Amino acid sequence: MLKQKTLKGSFSLSGKGLHTGLDLTVTFNPAPDNHGYKIQRIDVEGQPIIDAVADNVAETTRGTVLSKNGIKISTIEHGMAALYALGIDNCLIQVNGPEFPILDGSSQYYVNEIERLGTVEQNAVKDFYIIKSKIEFRDETTGSSIIVLPDENFSLNVLVSYDSAIIPNQFATLENMKDFKEEIAASRTFVFVREIEPLLQAGLIKGGDLDNAIVIYEREMSQENYDKLADIMGVPHMDAKQLGYINHKPLVWANECARHKLLDVIGDLALIGKPIKGRIIATRPGHTINNKFARQMRKEIRLHDIQAPTYDYNLEPIMDVNRIRELLPHRYPFQLVDKVIEIGANCIVGIKNVTGNEPFFQGHFPQEPVMPGVLQVEAMAQTGGLLVLNSVDEPERYSTYFMKIDGVKFRQKVVPGDTLIFRVELLAPIRRGISTMKGYAFVGEKVVCEAEFMAQIVKNK
Repeated sequence: MLKQKTLKGSFSLSGKGLHTGLDLTVTFNPAPDNHGYKIQRIDVEGQPIIDAVADNVAETTRGTVLSKNGIKISTIEHGMAALYALGIDNCLIQVNGPEFPILDGSSQYYVNEIERLGTVEQNAVKDFYIIKSKIEFRDETTGSSIIVLPDENFSLNVLVSYDSAIIPNQFATLENMKDFKEEIAASRTFVFVREIEPLLQAGLIKGGDLDNAIVIYEREMSQENYDKLADIMGVPHMDAKQLGYINHKPLVWANECARHKLLDVIGDLALIGKPIKGRIIATRPGHTINNKFARQMRKEIRLHDIQAPTYDYNLEPIMDVNRIRELLPHRYPFQLVDKVIEIGANCIVGIKNVTGNEPFFQGHFPQEPVMPGVLQVEAMAQTGGLLVLNSVDEPERYSTYFMKIDGVKFRQKVVPGDTLIFRVELLAPIRRGISTMKGYAFVGEKVVCEAEFMAQIVKNK
């Protein structure tokens, strides 16, 4: 089970804002377990903090803009993409203005600083949201769509299409986040020359230049108008008949624009609030549909806040019934865990196959067999006991005993033929032989039982 990560220290990057043209500094700091991503405006009275989640996105015109109580922070997506792709779960970001500096228009500087500093593993388990069925969002007006499908990891396919002879159709793929640095991070934001004047009139891209974006000139205009635009942007005059890419630095990849759209998708989906395991297929994505999809995913997560662990029947268990008997003193008819499929320092997943031959069904109830709730809690506790006893020497010399049970809820019946999946985690480190745990029991994707309990580990006489 992977643990959450944060930065080993702090780093700062300075530069001008793409839209405001202001000189800005952004600082990325370590943050505690389960903190998530938060952004602080240190130039505003009270230094307000905004949670970097999709629900707080207020605008998506040429960038992702967070807003809360009238305070805005924009152009965050490149920094967020770097955090997410490098597996950082918790970070406090401080900025001294209304947007992040644009730097060179990519995520490369963020990635370089994160790798220079390094990361530290934290105590909390990384809480993935696992995609188990297709989820889709479409915008019929623009023809844009984002689909997420089940996958073992987080991977992306991005397809872009423009009414342009320079980049009519492109695609980009990232199969493994480990390749983000080499394959995606250096891809820069881009703009068409025909878009520059309307953007300037809208009060945007005041800090845009040929060093922080790919500029695409693909529709010929008069030399006079081309010169006027060059003067507004503060760049030398160029031949209006020469179409193509006019930025100073040549393209890193032929499909750099598609790669940058993939980068933006990662940055915007980082605002879901949980890392996901699934394959994203994005067709003609942009910040608007990215944010709508991220909001839909947040609703999906709230509906399935507690996810059942993935159970692959074909994999060998980490503990089979024989190993369980070595650790637990329970025997028939009271051994209620058949195997363990996951185990970490603080969390364990166990399995109980409920058959019609269970002795308790003879009296509970003959005409309508239902597994007693107290035995579900007992099985959950035995699973937690395996987590604890697996960490001690000579586990056969110890037993675990209930001291307290709290917050027990039973949500649906457990009957013959059901497979119970128990997920139990420690709520605090074990102290003086006493452990506190939270457990869930699932049948399929549904929670059937949950409880918190305290147990004592006692050495047998």
